[in-house]
Amino acid sequence: MGESVLDAVHDLLPGLAERARATDECGWVPQETMAELTGAGVLRMLQPARFGGTEGDPLEFFRAVRRISGACGSTGWVAAVLGVHPWQVALFDEAAQEEVWGTDPDALLCSSYAPVGRLTPVEGGFELTGHWGFSSGCHHASWALLGGLVVGEGGRPKDFVTALVPRSDLRIDAVWDSMGLRGTASDDIVVERAFVPAHRTIRNYEQAQLRGPGQAVNTGPLYRIPFAAVFTAAVTAPVIGAAEGCLEAFVRITRDRVRLSLGGGRFAEDPFAQVAIARAGSEIDAAVLQTERNLREIGEHAHRGDTIPMELRLRTRRDQVRATERALEAVDRLFETAGGNSLQRGNLLERAWRDAHAGSLHVANDADRTLAMYGKGAFGLTVEDNLV
Repeated sequence: MGESVLDAVHDLLPGLAERARATDECGWVPQETMAELTGAGVLRMLQPARFGGTEGDPLEFFRAVRRISGACGSTGWVAAVLGVHPWQVALFDEAAQEEVWGTDPDALLCSSYAPVGRLTPVEGGFELTGHWGFSSGCHHASWALLGGLVVGEGGRPKDFVTALVPRSDLRIDAVWDSMGLRGTASDDIVVERAFVPAHRTIRNYEQAQLRGPGQAVNTGPLYRIPFAAVFTAAVTAPVIGAAEGCLEAFVRITRDRVRLSLGGGRFAEDPFAQVAIARAGSEIDAAVLQTERNLREIGEHAHRGDTIPMELRLRTRRDQVRATERALEAVDRLFETAGGNSLQRGNLLERAWRDAHAGSLHVANDADRTLAMYGKGAFGLTVEDNLV
């Protein structure tokens, strides 16, 4: 099934590339594109089979995301974040899953996980209020996954949870005007005193410990993989994909170019351009190989029903942030080597450069903090973090 989705994605790439500039300039992924992604099955690849999903290999999903991102970074980013959310909803109580997909298996979900919401316990659940930023693709979603703190007496935080909220209970404030990933429409979400039933919340601690209530009904190995491995890969895959698209565009654009400076001559015969291609390609390959190796090993543990070692979890996060750094190194080298022609707005190289750098700023791509966690674990110290 994963291969059939990848084949369908391949057929979409020319159209996505043709609409990439318009997506970047208007600030939205067009409805035409969203319909194509839905029709190709991209957004159901990690959705439970019992609700019409593919419930497939996450490696195939991230390969699809990279290909889409190579054609249009904004579209790839939206596909990644909207496409990974069905995996998380599968960890919620069965009643919540039924509410989301019972009548519409194509229902989409956006998110903003920062714990800025306040959940006050009330009979049957919680009252939620908050204002969240950076919710990519939220205009296409009918549900939102929102981070918040459960508060007790005196407003003191007691727990960190993710709440599942329908579109009817939230407001979207259009504030997104960014340098890169402009077409993601990553706007703000506002919720004021909305009731959230208890079954539409999940404790982040239990999620990190692979104890989500949804695992009682979604028993496949896909749902025994750590949230940290799946979600963080979703914000690295588009950056790698943008770098892959940048390399392809660089070769295509510069192959027949003739220099007007530095002594002239064909660009393709310039040894510095040749070295740039080699270095960029190597960095991208390293990023892909390491991230796929780790996800494959985690998947093997999940299939066997084994506990996933902390060493593997930490290595997965280490290589995930390094993959983002490697992709940026590749894009930077190509952008610089292409010279002043890279600067023109709408140029494929400058858009890839902007999108890759914008994606790298996601908190899950914070390299130094993540690498410090890996080093801490290597020294035998205790690592406590929900993104491991």
